[in-house]
Amino acid sequence: MMLPRGQALLLPANPAFVWATLAGALGLQVLQGQLTTAAWLPDWMALALVFWTVHQPLRIGVGAAFVAGLLVDVHQGVLLGQHALAYTVMGYLAVALHRRVLWFGLRGQTLHVLPLFAVAVGLQVLVRLLAGHGNPPLALALSPLLTAALWTPATWVLLAPQRRAPDPDETRPL
Repeated sequence: MMLPRGQALLLPANPAFVWATLAGALGLQVLQGQLTTAAWLPDWMALALVFWTVHQPLRIGVGAAFVAGLLVDVHQGVLLGQHALAYTVMGYLAVALHRRVLWFGLRGQTLHVLPLFAVAVGLQVLVRLLAGHGNPPLALALSPLLTAALWTPATWVLLAPQRRAPDPDETRPL
């Protein structure tokens, strides 16, 4: 497979780093929930799940998304399965689109993952409406936009360990 023009050949992802970033995203989600209940804030766990599902689909997939969704549900004290359903569907769509997304630059990738975040929020709203929790705040519509806007910084941060400069010599030109 040829790489798109300008894209660097990355080192393999360290599984410990991948799982640590997912745990860190859960920590950010918990911290954000402790500080404020604003609905418009980004979903850190969704961002990390989609990122690693797109970049490492054999390691992080629908099962990890389901477990992460259950953890977020338990922490936030919402209807059990609300985030699990949303993250599972989002994870499935990310696996289905992962090859296509990686062919684009960061702007194109952002436009591809924005609908994934919107579907996740839409499913959460639908579950809450069906459960009779009332109408969600309108500010919730900003959450997928802010989460997608964080795609570029997340890519820089999460792929940084894979971009380490190898030790080039005459026997290893890459």
